Amino acid sequence: MSVFGAMDVSATGMTAQQLRMDTISENIANVYTTRDAEGRVYRRKTVVFEEKSYPTFGESLSMANGHIGKGVKVSQIVEDNTEGNKVYDPSHPDADADGYVIYPNVNTVTEMTNMIDATRAFEANVTVLNSTKGMAMRALNIGES
Repeated sequence: MSVFGAMDVSATGMTAQQLRMDTISENIANVYTTRDAEGRVYRRKTVVFEEKSYPTFGESLSMANGHIGKGVKVSQIVEDNTEGNKVYDPSHPDADADGYVIYPNVNTVTEMTNMIDATRAFEANVTVLNSTKGMAMRALNIGES
């Protein structure tokens, strides 16, 4: 793998983790959203990653020669369809006939744990990118002596 391929892998990882952090932030922001614009209860969203693929022969050849790093991409953002939390609150405007309100299926502790995981993955990619950059700079400095 070339230096630029390693940088590409790190860059795609940082981009994917940034989108994951944005999605987690959206979940936390909507933890008490009982009704969206369409009148539905907010559903927790998760990000699905997959390896970047290069389907054409030219792209595969470039990758085999070490010019392109594969990396990761976000394939989709999916909604979690588990049931939300039912809370008895007959005074709430979104309460049903029995007085229960359905809150989103978002658990703040789980989301914060996922946020820490995404942050650490992002930081690991930054470390790899900086190490790769440092190796490239040292290689350029070999000719100066």
